[in-house]
Amino acid sequence: MNRLPMSKAGAALLRALLSRALVDRDRILLTDYRSTDWQSLTFVGERHELRFRISVPDADKIYAQMTGGLTDAEFSIPKQVVADVVVYGQPERDRDGAISFGIEALTIEE
Repeated sequence: MNRLPMSKAGAALLRALLSRALVDRDRILLTDYRSTDWQSLTFVGERHELRFRISVPDADKIYAQMTGGLTDAEFSIPKQVVADVVVYGQPERDRDGAISFGIEALTIEE
């Protein structure tokens, strides 16, 4: 199995997002991950792009649990603040019924 290189902030964000789904981790596949350093005059952080694939059965239900109310969600990530998080683009339905989608987030160091 290949593991995608991921920062501590990215790994913590991934765990927080997966916990929203309330299902076993093996139901949701992380298919792509990118992170870039981000900074303003007063803050330092990372911009994250994550792509997921949720297999059937219950892909719609799991997608809704994971992404519902995401932009207003509060995350508990040590030494990080999730300043922005959003589902980007439209989810795609695969032939086998699985759902593929992306999430973008900005984490800022406390």
